[in-house]
Amino acid sequence: MPSIKIYTTPTCPYCVTLKKYLNEKRVAYEAFDVATNAEAREDMIKKCNCMSVPVVDIDGEIIMGFDKLKIDKKLGLE
Repeated sequence: MPSIKIYTTPTCPYCVTLKKYLNEKRVAYEAFDVATNAEAREDMIKKCNCMSVPVVDIDGEIIMGFDKLKIDKKLGLE
């Protein structure tokens, strides 16, 4: 299984939807709350040069937002 990191905030509805979707698909991931974790926030900014969430990092490939089609393709969930 690929390494999956997601960068989120608790008030972002797309972040909540992303986590719910990954949980429903039984996909393991590591979540980082960039609202409270400065180190994770800096890591996210370095990866995507942005401050918007969610950001999905699948084995180093960055997907901006909850782009279900790209996530499914990368994880073979199509």
